Amino acid sequence: MKKINIKIFISTALIALATSSCVDLDVDVKSKYTSYPDSEIAIEAKTSDVYYAFRGALGRRYSEAMSFSSDECMGVSYDGDYYDSGNYAHPSLHNFMADDACLGYWPELSSGITKCNQVIVDLGGEEEAVTAPARAVRAFYHFILMDSYGDVPILDHMLDADEALERSPRADVAEWIESELLAIRDNMTTAVDASTYGKPTRWMVNALLAKLYINWNVYTQDVTSSSWSATAANEKLNDCVSVCDDIIQSGIFNLNDDYLEKFYPTNGAHIKDFIYAMPYTASNNDGLTYGRFRTWRKGDSDGDGGAGLYGIKLAKSAAGNFAVNPEFADLFSLEGDRRNDAIFKGELYQYDPSTYKVTSIPFTYKGEQVVLTKVIILKVEDENLNVGNDAGGWSQGYRFNKFMMDPTDYGLYGRNQDNDVPIFRYADILLTKCEAILRGATATNGDTPMSLFNQIRSYVNAPAIGAEPSLDELLDERGREFFDENWRRNDLIRFGRFEDDWGYKNIINPSAKTDYTKRIFPVPTGVLNENTNWTQNSGY
Repeated sequence: MKKINIKIFISTALIALATSSCVDLDVDVKSKYTSYPDSEIAIEAKTSDVYYAFRGALGRRYSEAMSFSSDECMGVSYDGDYYDSGNYAHPSLHNFMADDACLGYWPELSSGITKCNQVIVDLGGEEEAVTAPARAVRAFYHFILMDSYGDVPILDHMLDADEALERSPRADVAEWIESELLAIRDNMTTAVDASTYGKPTRWMVNALLAKLYINWNVYTQDVTSSSWSATAANEKLNDCVSVCDDIIQSGIFNLNDDYLEKFYPTNGAHIKDFIYAMPYTASNNDGLTYGRFRTWRKGDSDGDGGAGLYGIKLAKSAAGNFAVNPEFADLFSLEGDRRNDAIFKGELYQYDPSTYKVTSIPFTYKGEQVVLTKVIILKVEDENLNVGNDAGGWSQGYRFNKFMMDPTDYGLYGRNQDNDVPIFRYADILLTKCEAILRGATATNGDTPMSLFNQIRSYVNAPAIGAEPSLDELLDERGREFFDENWRRNDLIRFGRFEDDWGYKNIINPSAKTDYTKRIFPVPTGVLNENTNWTQNSGY
């Protein structure tokens, strides 16, 4: 369990301000709240709430949408159990529905943007340097919305009560995000310590710019068209290298932490690979709620002698319907690769609940050691993705164990975990620079695609490569390094591989092979009901 409670509450007065439906933007707000911006403590209290609007979605639903829509996982069911109206099966088959729970995180981000706008007004407006962090987070929330849903509103001010909200073209949103980030970057803190952990910094802004630039062709062209090309020239590649270099040359970040340990429940500000992370604290009931860690259907409470996979009897089931697609599982086969240990596969053994390390004690069910199979065989090849509600069904498909749980906290706090979730990592910056150079950017500072690639291989003890990697090899490496971190869908679309064959997607839903409209999610039904002037995305 983490020892520091990072949750910060804002005052009733601030809540009232944030929920105000109408703001006169012509009023000199700074003159009304002169004492507020003059206090660093007050500014911290006012701005801290805006940083965590994405915490709930990132802890479950957003994670589900990213993993199931990619080649990482298949959302299997057990004779109807965990089918949940298709919430897991639909994205696994690229049969996205506007009512799928995992696609319904738009309102959380929109609410976060509104909070950012209120804080910006309260602190004197965008011309004030003190508002830069709120503007950075606002740009990040727009990025997630735009990446997910395509055309979205640019919410850069508090709306009047009767103001009609319109969606902007995706390309315009991308360009606005870039302009915002460049405008505020020099006003962002460069400090990286416990006081800035989980908050935007100059390095977070650069990392977000790197994501924007490497995906520039995805966001500024019609990615749903059959004529779109993943290999088309990208005008922002040198800009991408530049922002990566700013992070690399800072000397602040490194890859010295063990691959598994940096995702443990004990992770936090001391992890030097984390540029920007979302803090979670189970005891605050803001942990990774029942979405990050799913292992075996019956949970560990059914282990022999009351000791389960995590060394103790869990108070609550760990579910287990996140079955790793066989094609993705094949990536974890490099000799000596530390990342191989982040996958549950084959014969399972108990883990020590105090060290999070595997023991030699078999994990058993009804006297038999549990053995996970790579192959997933459905009872019937249909959209239910049903593997059967028995030990044989529960054991189909490998499982991720990247975010190892604290089993005591998991039981005490209602399936909440302490693990912080990285959003931007230094390792990603290295591989993003590698990719930009491979795609045509000018190499800088003596770095080559091979040298950057091998920095990753070296720290995880995987075999080094002896020649320049291909883009296909880079995509595979990104899969090994960043699985279960919500970037795989983004990568597959950029590489033109979102329609590839994996799992049962193209077998049960053959249209997924050529339906490029599924590269953008449908607008959730509730959002359309609130904005009746909008139309649903193409293909839905």
